Amino acid sequence: MTQYRAHFDARIQFVNGGSLTAEAFRLDLPETLPTAHADAEAVGRLLVRHLGLALVDSVALSNLAIVEEQHRGSRGIDATNPEQRGRLVDLSHAIYEGLVTYPGLPAPTFTPHLTRADSRSRYTPGTEFALDTITMLGNTGTYLDSPFHRYEGGTDLAGLSLDTLVDQSAEVFHLSDATARGIPHTVFLDRDLAGRAVLLHTGWDRHFATPAYATGAPYLSEDGAAYLVEQGVTTVGIDSLNIDDVESGGTRPAHSLLLAAGIHVVEHLTGLEALPATGALFSAVPPRVVDFGTFPVRAYARVL
Repeated sequence: MTQYRAHFDARIQFVNGGSLTAEAFRLDLPETLPTAHADAEAVGRLLVRHLGLALVDSVALSNLAIVEEQHRGSRGIDATNPEQRGRLVDLSHAIYEGLVTYPGLPAPTFTPHLTRADSRSRYTPGTEFALDTITMLGNTGTYLDSPFHRYEGGTDLAGLSLDTLVDQSAEVFHLSDATARGIPHTVFLDRDLAGRAVLLHTGWDRHFATPAYATGAPYLSEDGAAYLVEQGVTTVGIDSLNIDDVESGGTRPAHSLLLAAGIHVVEHLTGLEALPATGALFSAVPPRVVDFGTFPVRAYARVL
């Protein structure tokens, strides 16, 4: 089902004095409000409910436009597309020989250990196998960072609980039209995030495996990471080059704060545009490797 949002300027007057103005405001429209009936009065009522305002005297909207656009999670509006419910959404990049995930890091190589032709002498006629070796950095494709990646003595991949990796209630923040690279903590203030996976949809995955992916990438700000730690999230994922700003030097505040708190970091996600703001379960499970901090995952979500 197609989703719509209203774009407008607004001025709200209160019966006990004072006013509130907004420019270029954007608001999800519910399925129960057909676009043909989404006039200034109907959208104004929706705005008041969305903001939780009391003692409103008048609402005046201008420059109203109804735009076909994915919902971002307005309060009280189900952002789940009914046609997507029950579907599994793959959020991982494919790994192939020569893939450059992060510029400057080695690409995976594939080497045959036993070819199909050589295996025929070991088995009965008509039976053959291929055994191959992959030489690959842990930071390849879509991968998960455990605390061991950042901290000596931190929990390694083998020590991660499946309870924190599978079927995590996901809060998706659709930020592909953000005007700044850094994602501030204020983006997260409208939702209850405790015990949830936070997924940052920046749209940067469109550049994956191209030179453009390396520069100007969105990232989670230090104050944003600190807020997510305070809220007690389980995982933070992003569809960008790195959870940190790698162009600011050697500091990695988001990695440091999140992994110190035992919060998993998943980088190089893709396909987050297919998920609703709320109403999906996120899974990203690495192999159970001892004394290893980072490994590719098959990340996916089930839309509820």
